[in-house]
Amino acid sequence: MSFSIQQSAKAAKSAARQVAKLNAEQKKDVLMAVSKHLVSQTQNILSANALDLENASERGLDEAMVDRLTLNTERVMNIAKAVADIANQPDPVGKISAMQTMPSGIQVGKMRIPLGVIAMIYESRPNVTVDAAALCFKAGNAVILRGGKEALHSNLALAGCIHHVLKQFGLDKAAVTVVPDPDRAILTTLLTLKDDIDLVIPRGGEGLIKYVSEQSQIPVIQHYKGICHLYLDQHADADKAITILENGKTQRVGVCNALETCLVHAATADTLLPRIAEMFARHNVLVHACERALPFFKDGIQATALDWQTEYLALEIAVKVVDSYDAAVDHIVQYGSGHTEVIVTEDYQTAHRFVRDIDSAVVMVNASSRFSDGGELGLGAEIGISTSKLHAYGPMGAESLTTEKFVVMGNGEVRN
Repeated sequence: MSFSIQQSAKAAKSAARQVAKLNAEQKKDVLMAVSKHLVSQTQNILSANALDLENASERGLDEAMVDRLTLNTERVMNIAKAVADIANQPDPVGKISAMQTMPSGIQVGKMRIPLGVIAMIYESRPNVTVDAAALCFKAGNAVILRGGKEALHSNLALAGCIHHVLKQFGLDKAAVTVVPDPDRAILTTLLTLKDDIDLVIPRGGEGLIKYVSEQSQIPVIQHYKGICHLYLDQHADADKAITILENGKTQRVGVCNALETCLVHAATADTLLPRIAEMFARHNVLVHACERALPFFKDGIQATALDWQTEYLALEIAVKVVDSYDAAVDHIVQYGSGHTEVIVTEDYQTAHRFVRDIDSAVVMVNASSRFSDGGELGLGAEIGISTSKLHAYGPMGAESLTTEKFVVMGNGEVRN
């Protein structure tokens, strides 16, 4: 039977109404059952992932893509744990806030409600299949998942676990729909279905996100790049600086919260750069350095203007010496992607200036950029990271997948 994205979108819209009627305990029970079933199906999931990894090798996927694609027992356990974490969070749906009595006597407040149908367009990461499904379900939505062909076996296996549980609870499996055909024509059609789909969230390379943003007739949450900066202030603690830089750049390079540029205050450059060079040499990090930083890196290369706007997603980084705090902020404002920016400093006033002056979705003081993740920030998981400010900014959890409606309570009042 051929796949129809038009029929699937209509089925998802119908299923969304069913999910929206579930109460908090019902949704929690379903999600906890999904978490347990994922654990029980670990070997089946890994077998499906092995097929994708074999195909990835044949197709010559780059290292960052393969890392995002790869599942192992630990990662499956983490996926299941994220579902349980989401299940145990407060339910955002139905929450009423800002209730106030107006001069007319009516009471006015706002209630959180589901968005409806979310279309998730993503590449490589099979964990997104479960994270997105769980978050959308928690927020009372249905979701259409269109992953890349490189992860198709993994995505179908993971969705199969969710469908098994939905059937157990008598719920429509169209609440979580995986597009089984990676044909670009299906994606193009999906992006026109504005009567049935309420929001599109692309997650992947810049090319994918640009294509979705330009083609979609449906509102799009955007996240183009993760050019994350670390600024080592003149008041930085050297040990903290090295540890945070090492973790942010080398722990996992193919992710959007990895560091891509390090800015070093001139007052501390002579002290910090030799230690940075030694650490990078241990990890075989290729350094693109400005003229002032270049002498400290034996195998470094001269940075060009392009390096300040490059998301390497590899063991590469750009390093620049800046003369002042203001110069560092100016550089971040010019080249930052609105994702995550970090300062290392022991000066309280400078730290708070940085938090005020930097307008990125996540701003950190003395902590690794790798914490810029929905799970680490208390969301259980994230469906994506928005670097546009409407309607969400930063890592998006269940509450970001809801909207608000006005609720008015009266006692017979009429307008004069």
